[in-house]
Amino acid sequence: MRAEILAVGSELLTPLRSDTNALYLTARLLEIGIDTGARVTVADDAGLLESAFRNALARADVVIATGGLGPTEDDLTREAAAAALGRPLHRDRVLIEELEARFARFGRVMAPVNEKQADVIEGAVVLRNPRGTAPGQRVEDGGRTLVLLPGPPHEMTPMFERQVLPVLREKAGGRALRTKILKIAAMGESDVEQIVAPIYKTFTNPRTTILGGPGQVELHLTAEAANAEAADARVEELASKIRDALGGRIYSEDGRELPEVVGALLEERRFTIAIAESCTGGLLSARLTERPGSSAYLDRGWVTYSNRAKVDDLGIDSALVDRHGAVSEEVARAMADAARARAGTDIGVGVTGIAGPGGGTPEKPVGLVFIAISGAAGDRVRRTHFPSDRDRVRFQSTQSALEMIRRGLLRLTPL
Repeated sequence: MRAEILAVGSELLTPLRSDTNALYLTARLLEIGIDTGARVTVADDAGLLESAFRNALARADVVIATGGLGPTEDDLTREAAAAALGRPLHRDRVLIEELEARFARFGRVMAPVNEKQADVIEGAVVLRNPRGTAPGQRVEDGGRTLVLLPGPPHEMTPMFERQVLPVLREKAGGRALRTKILKIAAMGESDVEQIVAPIYKTFTNPRTTILGGPGQVELHLTAEAANAEAADARVEELASKIRDALGGRIYSEDGRELPEVVGALLEERRFTIAIAESCTGGLLSARLTERPGSSAYLDRGWVTYSNRAKVDDLGIDSALVDRHGAVSEEVARAMADAARARAGTDIGVGVTGIAGPGGGTPEKPVGLVFIAISGAAGDRVRRTHFPSDRDRVRFQSTQSALEMIRRGLLRLTPL
């Protein structure tokens, strides 16, 4: 079975609001074997909404819309859905009485405009909303299921869980979709694809999706089977082959991000770390402290952005900086060694580079970064080049540093 999700609301098409309902619904549908083919955000416009419903109903077995069930003139979901189905709306007197009673419990008189929320599509099952004034609806039409849910997550989620999910689970026939996400850091999408494509192309179930992002690649392996156990087994068959081919490059299979993985390794080994940063401006330290309990391993950090700070705060020889430049292998190594020595930690890290957009030269272009580690995770300096914007250069630098630490702690081949 395939689903489509419509997020209704002009506010969702502005930078001020984002749709979190679709993420939740996609995950819950996947668990019962219903794949989501599309997620569409639609403005509060009658014509656009009706067209979106028609298109979704033509393609999907299940269509779920969230939002647009309020009492105001721009709440048009009921009307658009009814038009797309070719069914009339009728005003449900029982719902009106329930709405009036709800307002009365709070010492208020219901405004006439709220009666609109009692408009029900012919043949629909009304979904009660104990947390708000917007009832939902479920309509069966030609083997397809259309569901209208309120937009606020605290209203939508319990309504879906109790009144929609059991129905959809039964329709899905007990089949299960299971997904495993393999995360790889500091490796390009094309490099990962070259290694794993010959493997995953021999499988039609699971299917593989490769997603590239700054400093990271994700492989999404999704299998369908009669039950969760069989689907998990299919996913694992492919995952084990990819694991062997990538040789330790996968840092997470359980949803954790790289800072959490590295933090857990440091804590398990009872190692402490100190960091000296230049171009990343404290971002590496900030990412390591995302994990609760990070004080167990992160001792301290320095942001030594200027040459003078490198000399004054870390004690690096000014002659070394003058001779090689602040962005150099030698200075990165000196920063890592100085951080470890001054803090008395097991591991030291140094990061120095040119984040841009200015400051580059033909010999040292924007995006050039040197990352050094010293101590219990090994002694290594890596020269990297991230030809991108300032934010991405900084983020990818921290991602590479974290992956260097992870590989060092696991005694894997250095990057």
